[in-house]
Amino acid sequence: VQLQASGGGLVQAGGSLRISCAASGRTYITYAMGWFRQTPVKEREFVAAISRSGGSTNYADSVKGRFTISRDNAKNTVYLQMNSLRPEDTAVYYCAAAGGGSVNSAFQSQYVYGYWGQGTLVTVSS
Repeated sequence: VQLQASGGGLVQAGGSLRISCAASGRTYITYAMGWFRQTPVKEREFVAAISRSGGSTNYADSVKGRFTISRDNAKNTVYLQMNSLRPEDTAVYYCAAAGGGSVNSAFQSQYVYGYWGQGTLVTVSS
């Protein structure tokens, strides 16, 4: 599966942004999907994951209650709605795909994911 992230940009603190990840390939629907982020001074960190059906989600504590992951399997697209953005959310955001059904805590590890898209930069100004 090939992944293409988009929608990043510059937003003020407290604002909202939605980023998308379009997938190609007939097997997209069989993959759990995740979002990770990375800055030049931090390792890649888990943000959110969603099961292949969309019925199960998992979030990092730092974004819980502010970010929402969703997917539209008819459009082969996964979304990350980001609200109440903070300067510390500034990062390059990557989408990824992993085999599997539900998204338990194991899906917070980047090593579970076998497919990665290019990143999209989100900058939150203070």
